Amino acid sequence: MSIAVVHSRALAGVRSVAVAVEVHLTNGLPSFTIVGLPETAVKESKERVRSALVTSQFEFPARRITVNLAPADLPKEGGRFDLPIAIGILAASGQIPVESSTHHEFIGELALTGHLRPVRGLLPAALACKGAGRSLIIAAENGAEVGLVKDLSAFGADHLLEITAHLSGAAALEPIEVCAVATGEAAPHPDLADVRGQHAAKRALVVAAAGAHSVLMVGPPGAGKTMLASRLPGLLPELDDNEALTTGAVHSLADGGLEPSRWRQRPFRAPHHSASSVALVGGGRQPRPGEVSLAHNGVLFMDELPEFDRRTLEQLREPLETGAVHISRAAGRVEYPARFQLVAAMNPCPCGWLGDPGGRCTCTIEQVQRYRARVSGPLMDRIDIQILVPPVPRTVLQNPEPGDESSVLARRRVVAARGRQIERSGVLNHRLNGRDLQHVCALDGPAQALIDTAMDRFGLSARAYHRILRVARTVADLAGRDPVGLSEVAEAINYRILDRAEPRLSAR
Repeated sequence: MSIAVVHSRALAGVRSVAVAVEVHLTNGLPSFTIVGLPETAVKESKERVRSALVTSQFEFPARRITVNLAPADLPKEGGRFDLPIAIGILAASGQIPVESSTHHEFIGELALTGHLRPVRGLLPAALACKGAGRSLIIAAENGAEVGLVKDLSAFGADHLLEITAHLSGAAALEPIEVCAVATGEAAPHPDLADVRGQHAAKRALVVAAAGAHSVLMVGPPGAGKTMLASRLPGLLPELDDNEALTTGAVHSLADGGLEPSRWRQRPFRAPHHSASSVALVGGGRQPRPGEVSLAHNGVLFMDELPEFDRRTLEQLREPLETGAVHISRAAGRVEYPARFQLVAAMNPCPCGWLGDPGGRCTCTIEQVQRYRARVSGPLMDRIDIQILVPPVPRTVLQNPEPGDESSVLARRRVVAARGRQIERSGVLNHRLNGRDLQHVCALDGPAQALIDTAMDRFGLSARAYHRILRVARTVADLAGRDPVGLSEVAEAINYRILDRAEPRLSAR
């Protein structure tokens, strides 16, 4: 009787859970059994492992083989356990030293020839392996992803024979070095100065960047809403190491995988309005992260907001409030981070030309009301800044105004404002709770009277009241002023255009 234990990792949301691959060889009729909640791809590893060992000139034991993937109540998926199962069989049968695998973790899919194939979700596994104090052995094609983790002992191989030679002491594997992009700078974003006109909208975008506020832009086609949204990531501070690793870990779990060259760049996700609930917030039989999680620490741009399915939009409420997505299935519950900055855009009416001086809009009042009702009041209430993006005059397009602020200059002001917020409260303004909000946004008499008048006149909710205070606090931080005064509150109220129902946004 022989037994060997090899260390590996399974995926459970954004976490990478330690799995002990226990291989037991005993006398009896030849058989190969895998237990421990393996799904179909894991069960099929029996044939991949058998062929990989035979084609690599190893002896496949003609004995009763039992593989246990512990813990037994954790579902296992994918081909990531092929390599640890093969190493366990070789160790249990005495073809490699048993103790050689003790301080390593193994993750990789095997081809029938013994070559290693890459798997998804290696970055969370690498972070967990580093915390456990072990070395990680993976497919060489995953090396760029694992190389983003500093101070991790990791080795990449192309073939099973290279790994067995390393474990036997015959030929050591070359360690994976820290990837150059792990310490590099983020790629440049489109410049805010490229947007012609739209000074009020650009001002609102800088305010949103400074306080991490959500934004809704309302305007006709071609006014520049998409251009403005694509400039927001360039106004945000660069990701620090922890943020970059967390964001990269989420992308590592997605089907598209992680692009190491963009790992320090803030995500900008723009799902089509036909996206399903699963595509937007995540889920599926084997839960995967959705667009809201792939936009973690970045920007989620939703163009043509009313065209999204209403039930899909309603699922944005939880991540907007909590910064996380919880997906429950019969086999368990997973959590994905989703602290994104929402930027949405919509036309003022179904045809898009409401308020056009040429009279092109033919929508009735009922049509406009039905169109806007596709976005529920509770969701609209959760959007901090609502701004009008009017058409750009032809003269501005033909003769651009000099001196427009660039993204670099605007980002400096954003970074300074965020620094004041962190120093004062420990969080950005959009995350201020009720008690802290009353403390840092204490208003004088005129400012309080103005917001009281707005509450009564426009019928604002308590949530809208708090969001006005948060935006006003951000406006003051951008100006470097401590008390929130009348001008800051007035500007914040001006960013609630749909609550104010201006004539320009009303049907004929």
